[in-house]
Amino acid sequence: MPAKTVVFTNVRKFDGDKFRWVTSGEYIQMSGRAGRRGIDKRGICILMVDEKLEPSTAKMMFKGSADCLNSAFHLSYNMLLNQMRSEDGDPENLLRNSFYQFQADRAIPSLEKQAKDLEEERDSIVIEEEDSLKNYYDLLQQYKSLKKDVRDILFSPKYCLPFLQASRLVCIECHRSEEASPSFSMKDEVTWGVILNFERVKSVSEVCAPDDANRKPEDSDYTVDVLTRCVVSKDGIAKKTMKIVPLKEPGEPVVVSVPLSQASKIISLSSLKLSSIPKDLLPLESRVNTLKKVSEVISRFAEKGVPLLDPEEDMKIQNSSYKKVARRIEALESLFDKHEVAKSPLIEQKLKVLHTKHELTAKIKSVKKSIRSSTALAFKDELKARKRVLRRLGYATNDDVVELKGRVASEISSADELTLTELMFNGVLKDITVEEMVSLLSCFVWQEKLQNATKPREELDLLFAQLQDTARKVAKVQLECKVQIDVESFVSSFRPDIMEAVYAWAKGSKFYEIMEITQVFEGSLIRAIRRLEEILQQLIQAAKSIGETELESKFEEAVSKIKRDIVFAASLYL
Repeated sequence: MPAKTVVFTNVRKFDGDKFRWVTSGEYIQMSGRAGRRGIDKRGICILMVDEKLEPSTAKMMFKGSADCLNSAFHLSYNMLLNQMRSEDGDPENLLRNSFYQFQADRAIPSLEKQAKDLEEERDSIVIEEEDSLKNYYDLLQQYKSLKKDVRDILFSPKYCLPFLQASRLVCIECHRSEEASPSFSMKDEVTWGVILNFERVKSVSEVCAPDDANRKPEDSDYTVDVLTRCVVSKDGIAKKTMKIVPLKEPGEPVVVSVPLSQASKIISLSSLKLSSIPKDLLPLESRVNTLKKVSEVISRFAEKGVPLLDPEEDMKIQNSSYKKVARRIEALESLFDKHEVAKSPLIEQKLKVLHTKHELTAKIKSVKKSIRSSTALAFKDELKARKRVLRRLGYATNDDVVELKGRVASEISSADELTLTELMFNGVLKDITVEEMVSLLSCFVWQEKLQNATKPREELDLLFAQLQDTARKVAKVQLECKVQIDVESFVSSFRPDIMEAVYAWAKGSKFYEIMEITQVFEGSLIRAIRRLEEILQQLIQAAKSIGETELESKFEEAVSKIKRDIVFAASLYL
């Protein structure tokens, strides 16, 4: 057997199955077809392997399932405008006959069956005194929500930072597995630990502006280091998982870092502190002895309970929202004591069954919503929103008649048609030199993000600022028209990283010269310039369609300046 593994494509089926090309035990995805479609019933695959190829990998190559073929269809303004311009064009008919709509319709029978099965499962659950139990369940959910609100206030940095001293005992929530059913007791399963330290977590804004004088300590996020008992398990070679368990259960004394924002992890702060904590807690013995001290303190208050910091008296919380929530919690606790099912036997089990029934009802609603959205025309709402955008920006009339700007945008498919058209009609492209125009258009084709990219010269930077302003206006109009778009992400998608390089190329510089002023790879820059030429060709057609001869000749001149030398060579073997 040779050291190299070769797979000659052509396996099993004619429907685009997944194939593998294996080299020295590693493989990449390939696609192909076995034989000639409609002529050959079988295809042949010759697989040459060595000992580095695992049997399981070979089995997957032969018998593995194919990747799912899902539609990537999406609406674009260019597509919509061209449909409007056509006499028999109908965007809704296009959507109705799309593969995306076909896949959505095909899923309906399975969704209907799924909904029916869920309804049968839900209806089979019979609970005694269900109405009364449901009332108790709703009260319990409301109680837990209010308790979370209280924790959010108590553990906001503004109030709790002064009390996060080392050696203070803290009550924390025990680990619950994702598979475990939710607890329906008013008391959470908790354990105790001791605070060792807390530190501020730097946010993205703090990294970008470290000297912001207006930032307050309470505006930051914090993590608290707590020594408690955990069960440590290894998941894989290096990954470790830690589960917080009660002090009486077997485990290891571990220092865990708990985010202060996750108030559900930290239940309460005790007014008690340990007399002393070893400075060095790396040795296991030191951690074991410290947790023994914590256990001894907790055992002394087994009957009365460990004294906690009072929010109003000790922590001086005079927040009106806290007082309001605290009063509602007290009212709910009195209702629990008087409730008719509170002392019912097996109350916990009954609540779990009721919770299961509620989950099934929620799943049924979700499935039925999917059925309704599948039976309706896919993208119908988006189609209305995008038409609204075109009318708002003056690309089409209320009767779907394409205006002058719409005729230009319908010719542009290789870049953001709206932003580019707005720049064209704002006179930005007409008032600048050919080299500057080419440099500005490079922002439409460059998508990669460079680390420490050099800022373009002042005149190019001003042009880029104009582009950003135009893109922001276009994005805001889309957002107002209910098109799903992130304005800032859209604006940041235009990158100025190769403006200088493209400007130099349009000025006549050699390729090796422009590579000295940019960090990008040669292939990436060549691909960007080729795409830029494609956009310019579309702009030539757009200018021609509205009779802008001056702009048309300017775009043609731009093409002649960049379409030269090695960048557009048909082959490197010259």
